[in-house]
Amino acid sequence: MGFTQKPRVFVAGSTGMVGSAICRRLESENYPVIKHPGRKVDLRDQSAAHELLDSIRPQWVFLAAARVGGIYANNAFPAEFIYDNLMMQCNIMHACHELQIEKLLFLGSSCIYPRLAPQPMKEEYLLSGPLEPTNKPYAVAKIAGIVMAQSYRRQYGSNFISVMPSNLYGPFDNFDLKTSHVLPALLRKTHEAKASGAEYVEIWGSGSVLREFLHVDDLADACIFLMENYNDLEIVNIGSGSDISVLDLAKLIKEVVGFKGDLRFNSEMPDGVRQKLLDISRISELGWKPKIGLRSGLESTYAWYLENMGHCRNS
Repeated sequence: MGFTQKPRVFVAGSTGMVGSAICRRLESENYPVIKHPGRKVDLRDQSAAHELLDSIRPQWVFLAAARVGGIYANNAFPAEFIYDNLMMQCNIMHACHELQIEKLLFLGSSCIYPRLAPQPMKEEYLLSGPLEPTNKPYAVAKIAGIVMAQSYRRQYGSNFISVMPSNLYGPFDNFDLKTSHVLPALLRKTHEAKASGAEYVEIWGSGSVLREFLHVDDLADACIFLMENYNDLEIVNIGSGSDISVLDLAKLIKEVVGFKGDLRFNSEMPDGVRQKLLDISRISELGWKPKIGLRSGLESTYAWYLENMGHCRNS
């Protein structure tokens, strides 16, 4: 059997939670990963994005660069969420087309689906109804990225694929209480309540909404699996296949952290959509499934937070 050299890979957004997980997985499988140059490159600048890719000439690109955040951040910074994400993804995709990069994977989000979509959400539900208002600018940007990837494939034959992950967590997550998602926010709040001897943890919303969580290392594994095995126009959901109420998540985090106090829900704060569970039939039929259970994933994430809280995104 002849030796086949693995493609040179560039991960846009390699310092974030998703990008760093993809880099770790690629390196563990001996893919040559091209690191960012020493200077900081603003991927919202078309010339800068093109010059960067032209200088490194990867064969594969993972487009993980994005501005992300929870309900508070989406409500507070809608202009940044739509502008930054549109510009970064448009510039990188167009540069990949112009430079004839072999393959690109675009990372979308489960928030692209209508707020009242049937559960679990199938890929074909995209653009079938109104979006959740609290993250509409971010969702519209991600939908534009999907349509752009599909359009370049149709018109130019560009091998661009798009994946839609569920709610993610793990090492290098954002633990800033103003901009983070629900899981890292709860983990930090519960840890700080334990450390200070507080009687309770306040949790936004009613606690009744259901959310699906996928460890970022499982996402990285799925992305590399698809880059190696999938070449098609249709988007692919990546999730754990099950969901949990915010109340039950808070109870589980309380156990993992070892907090003995109470949980109090602030129903004046927004819940977001009632349920967001992805249908993962498509990727399951391709031969991939998640490996990291929620409890073991929470335990490893909490251990990482304890080791790194002095210099992670925490304020």
